[in-house]
Amino acid sequence: MSKYNRVLLKLSGEAFKGSREYGIDPQFLNFLAKEIQNCLKLNIECGIVIGGGNIFRGIAAEANGMDRVTADYTGMLATIMNALALKDALSKLNVETRVQTAIEMKEVAEPFILSKAIRHLEKKRVVIFAGGTGNPYFTTDTTAALRAAEIRADAILKATKVDGVYDSDPQTNSSATLFSDISYLDVINKKLKVMDTTALSLSMDNAIPIYVFNLNTPNNLFNILSGKLVGTRIS
Repeated sequence: MSKYNRVLLKLSGEAFKGSREYGIDPQFLNFLAKEIQNCLKLNIECGIVIGGGNIFRGIAAEANGMDRVTADYTGMLATIMNALALKDALSKLNVETRVQTAIEMKEVAEPFILSKAIRHLEKKRVVIFAGGTGNPYFTTDTTAALRAAEIRADAILKATKVDGVYDSDPQTNSSATLFSDISYLDVINKKLKVMDTTALSLSMDNAIPIYVFNLNTPNNLFNILSGKLVGTRIS
C-alpha cells in the first residue's frame, strides 16, 4: 500500500522529448505510462499536471518579441497536446484516464470542474489537468500546486531529470550536494529554482509536501509512493 491516498504528479514537457530535440518521444511516453500504471497497483488516486516546453515555451517566445499573454496561451495549448498523448498511452494499457482543461475544448477534453475531477479520482481514474490555470503569467508548477490544493492531494511529486534538489546545478558543478530534506523557505531563500515562488508558497500554505525525483530512473515513482526515501522532500 502507498503511504499516500491521493497525489499530484507534476511532469515537465521537456521530459516528453525523450532523446529528441523537440516534440513527443513515443518510447518515453510508453515508459512513462508503464511507470504510472505500476503505481496504480498501490491503490492510489492520481492527478497529473504536464508542462508544454517540449512543444512551445512561452517565456522564450516572449524574449524573442512575442506578446507575453499570447505566448502563455500558446504554451497552454501545448500542455493539452501532451495531455492527450499521455491519455492515449495510458488508455493502451487499459488505465482509465480523463483529461480536464482550464481552456474549454469540449471536442477533445472535459472542462475543469473540481467536483467532477474528485469523482473521477475516487473511481480510481487518472485525471490529467491541462491548459495551465487558464490564465497567463502562471507556470505549470503553480498549476500543480493549485490543483493539488484543490483536490486535497497528500503530496506533489515533481519529476525532473536530476536526482533531487542540489545546492547548485549538478550538471555544471560535479561537487553539488544533494539534499534529502529541505524546507520550503530554504528553497525560496537559497533561490534553488526547483519550482517558482508562487508554487512553493501555495504548497507551504497548504502543507503539501513536495518530492523532487529523477523520472528517468525506473521505479522511482513507485518507491516514493511506497514510502522509500528517493530524491528530495520539501516540507
